[in-house]
Amino acid sequence: MKYFHLVWAALFRRKTRTFLTLASIVAAFLLFGLLDGIRTSFAQLGQNADGAQRLQTASKLSFIETLPLSLQSRIVAIDNIEAVTHANWFGGTYQGPRNQLFTLAVASNYLELYPEVEVEPAQLEAWKRNRTGMLVGETMMERFDWEVGQRVPLQSAIYPNSDGTLDWAFDIVGVLRTKDGESGGFTGAMMLMHYDYFEESTPYVDGDVGWYISRVSDVRRSDAAAKAIDALSANSPHETKTMNEQAAMASQLKQMADIGLIVGSIMGAVFFTLLLLTGNTMAQAVRERTSELAVLKTIGFSSTSVLAMVLAESMLMVVIGGALGLGLASVIGKAATAASGGVVNLPPVGLESWLLGLGLMLAIGLLVGALPAIRAMRLNIVDALAGR
Repeated sequence: MKYFHLVWAALFRRKTRTFLTLASIVAAFLLFGLLDGIRTSFAQLGQNADGAQRLQTASKLSFIETLPLSLQSRIVAIDNIEAVTHANWFGGTYQGPRNQLFTLAVASNYLELYPEVEVEPAQLEAWKRNRTGMLVGETMMERFDWEVGQRVPLQSAIYPNSDGTLDWAFDIVGVLRTKDGESGGFTGAMMLMHYDYFEESTPYVDGDVGWYISRVSDVRRSDAAAKAIDALSANSPHETKTMNEQAAMASQLKQMADIGLIVGSIMGAVFFTLLLLTGNTMAQAVRERTSELAVLKTIGFSSTSVLAMVLAESMLMVVIGGALGLGLASVIGKAATAASGGVVNLPPVGLESWLLGLGLMLAIGLLVGALPAIRAMRLNIVDALAGR
């Protein structure tokens, strides 16, 4: 540590170059912090359902596979299951494929399992009476400037209507809002239509549903209830997997893409580029100080000391940038989660990610500083002072 002031002075000898390099390192570790947090949360989700008030039951094979409607009465008979509802994915677009909509065909008791969502009582009753009625999230209402009472045409990419076309029309009878007064998140973007009307209108659905949502009485025994639900369909053509809602969403994403492979590929490309950038910066910095390093050796600094100072300079630069990047990742993750109302859920950078990040910082610092440090260690004093 007695040479720290020399290392610090050498690091900021060219301030502009150093700050630009630090900005690149910060950006790389900011991305690492965000992506590794997502990877870690995906790995942990679904390990245990205890503590979850709601459970989601879907096909074990694939989230696009349906389940028999008859399964609902068997699920509700399970101990600790208080209520059960079901839903189907409808999707749909409005005025072109760019306006993809988060539309579900749901049972009439669907909202009873979501007490955090509110609809005016008169509007809810109107929805239950109107077969083509639809409840629309506040965000969607504002986005398309819709009004209650308006008839909205949608087009499905999957399900034909009773007339054989992909064109559907629904009456907006109510608005979905969250009880905390925020319109963000899934609630604001959600649109709910009647499952009964959906089933009657398309030949693709006949007594089957996309998934079930169950509410438990005792959250401490949610995992046992989930296993009991899955046992109902064990060794059948429609085996199920029951998880908490966050784990179910993660499972669906995993079926569409290998999250770990994607994250690993992105980070591999980022850190490879970072190695080239910081390696070039360190090589140039040492090359500019050839005569200064020779003077240090002349006044008594050993070759080992010069080697250690160059390595320390390289590692210090990467550690400073990496720590700032991971710190920003924690702040941005919390801010993005809060601002999105839960649509984007970026977990804070945990201890595991910090330790992994620190290991990467030290490894990258050693790698990019090794060659310049060895050259500095082997520097011939006479040749360096002569400018050769």
